[in-house]
Amino acid sequence: MQSNYRSEFMPKTQRWVVKIGSALLTRDGQGLDREALADWAGQMARLHQQGIEIVLVSSGAVAEGMSRMGWKTKPKALFEKQAAAAIGQMGLIHAYETVFQQHGFHSAQVLLTHDDLANRRRYLNARSTLTTLIELKVIPVINENDTVAFDEIRLGDNDTLGALVANLVEADVLVILTDQSGLYDKDPRKFADAQLIHEGRANNPDYVEFAGGAGTLIGSGGMRTKVLAAQRASRSGCATVIASGREPLVLERLRAGEMLGTLLLPDAAPLAARKQWIAGQLAAKGTLWLDSGAADAILKTGKSLLPIGVTRVEGVFDRGEVVSCVSEDGRLIAKGLVNYSSEEAIRIKRQPSKSIEQVLGYVDAPELIHRDNLVLL
Repeated sequence: MQSNYRSEFMPKTQRWVVKIGSALLTRDGQGLDREALADWAGQMARLHQQGIEIVLVSSGAVAEGMSRMGWKTKPKALFEKQAAAAIGQMGLIHAYETVFQQHGFHSAQVLLTHDDLANRRRYLNARSTLTTLIELKVIPVINENDTVAFDEIRLGDNDTLGALVANLVEADVLVILTDQSGLYDKDPRKFADAQLIHEGRANNPDYVEFAGGAGTLIGSGGMRTKVLAAQRASRSGCATVIASGREPLVLERLRAGEMLGTLLLPDAAPLAARKQWIAGQLAAKGTLWLDSGAADAILKTGKSLLPIGVTRVEGVFDRGEVVSCVSEDGRLIAKGLVNYSSEEAIRIKRQPSKSIEQVLGYVDAPELIHRDNLVLL
């Protein structure tokens, strides 16, 4: 990759999703760092004035709630986490509204849950709302709705949320501001010879291994979630920059193409909007186990999934819901919108398509999942 690519690419980008992590926003859990928040908001306002469309994904509600309540460690009980989120969200949004208004911009609070992004109608409604806010020159401030979400359906971290929002609004770049300088080829906290990766491809399989695991006691992610977020963002053709939010004027320097942090680029054409949504579903409703022939047909020749190639059906799902497709060895290879319910799929598995009508008494489609509704993973 050419060393000057970033200086050519970044100044041409127009729509940014900026994600700021909890450790940065709350001085590692001590409470909102209003001075730093004002600085980032000022940078975003100046970029906005230059024609850059900004969507902000902000962590910090739970950490700010903990600070207000004097809690030193993140609560384990779900209702206490939700209470902390409700308390902290007030301070977080008030702080953003105050600093953005100082620069002549309005902001808007948008709280999303997994259900909002899993339901196709609500997903499209969220996209319409966000694009309208962008057109109105309002800066959306997005967070997961921790007050009502529960662990089984949580998005899990705001790196993931940032990537899904980048897909939602078809952003050019996802900027993840963190307390690390970027992605290294090994853990810089343990190895003095760790080298920063300046540019690479989001889907490089080595990067997840490089990224390791857990983050801080305050945040819910780590470098691994940021690499996985970059992979998700790449599905819509979105590049990702992972950089230190403590760098002076970091956003404006990134915009100028300066070599800060790690730039991870998509290595394939963007998926169609419907396939982005399918790929973004974190919790599929069921699982179809495929024989080797069906797996090869999907992976190597881009075929639809036929009932005859399905050996096992797990879960309860209705027609039109998202299901996972796994190979004989249990490897997740695809997700798709299924044409038959789980009860129907059980009855027609291992059957040729011509037998569907005989088995069910009717036929809606010859495929369990049509290739247009199937996304390889």
